[in-house]
Amino acid sequence: MTAVEVEPAAPAAPATREPVSGRSGRWWVPWLFLAPALVLFLYFKFIPMGNALVMSFQNVQPFLGNQWVGQDNYVKVVTSDGFQQAAWHTVLLAVFQTAGSMLLGLVLALLMEGRSRRLSFIRSAAFLPVVVPMAVIAELWRIMYHPTGDGMLNSLLGLVGLEPSGFINDPHTSMASVIATGIWRGAPYDMMIFLAGLAGVNRDLYEAAIVDGASRWRRLLHVTLPGLRSVFSILFILAAIRGLRVFTEVYLLTNGGPNGSTEVVMTLITKLGLEQNRLGVASAGAVLLFLATLLLTVVVSVLRRRERE
Repeated sequence: MTAVEVEPAAPAAPATREPVSGRSGRWWVPWLFLAPALVLFLYFKFIPMGNALVMSFQNVQPFLGNQWVGQDNYVKVVTSDGFQQAAWHTVLLAVFQTAGSMLLGLVLALLMEGRSRRLSFIRSAAFLPVVVPMAVIAELWRIMYHPTGDGMLNSLLGLVGLEPSGFINDPHTSMASVIATGIWRGAPYDMMIFLAGLAGVNRDLYEAAIVDGASRWRRLLHVTLPGLRSVFSILFILAAIRGLRVFTEVYLLTNGGPNGSTEVVMTLITKLGLEQNRLGVASAGAVLLFLATLLLTVVVSVLRRRERE
């Protein structure tokens, strides 16, 4: 008999595991956690925004039916003297509050930069205006703005020989008083963002500037400020949007008075919609304010992108 030669079996190929795609598996788990927040945003924010857009083209008549009027509401808003004055006040308040809060926030950040425990306590104390409700802040400033001679701020003015001021009760000083309150509230928030930005500035540049004999002012001008360029752009967007949408402090301090000297777009929209029941015109004003805010955000974002490129 002849022996049959048996060829050795080839080694088995190792089992390969198919790569797991990011879309496979339980992709719905993150959306499940986000669902409650998305439902709340949809019901309380996006649906009302859509309704406001539709109402801006209608003559809203509760219980009687709405009538389509096209762009008439927008024409009334744009050509209204009250809206133009409120828009100018809004821009004025946004510009000065943005510039003032950023400047004061930068100064506070430069003064409080460091890792000392005392500085941590001071930073926490300086940040308190941000976490205090705006209603409380407005009431405190209303007390300090008391127009009589024995008011808090008027007493301080009397110590340096100045006449008492009417502050929020005087049409000539009411806007400046509201701006000062907004700066006092917004500067600590800007300070914390500036502190985070200062921590990212390259320290080697400071050492090289010191070796070259640069003064503190030159180090601030040529090292610190260029290193905070991205922080400035972010804060400008946030502060400008906050200024354009200002409402609470104006409503609580002056409600647009006296004689309309502090009337802004948000307070005017509130009066048109809730007091005068002109919901269509108020919705048109709200849409215009939203478009202005969106345009400002897009323009600044495009400029930042071009600067990076």
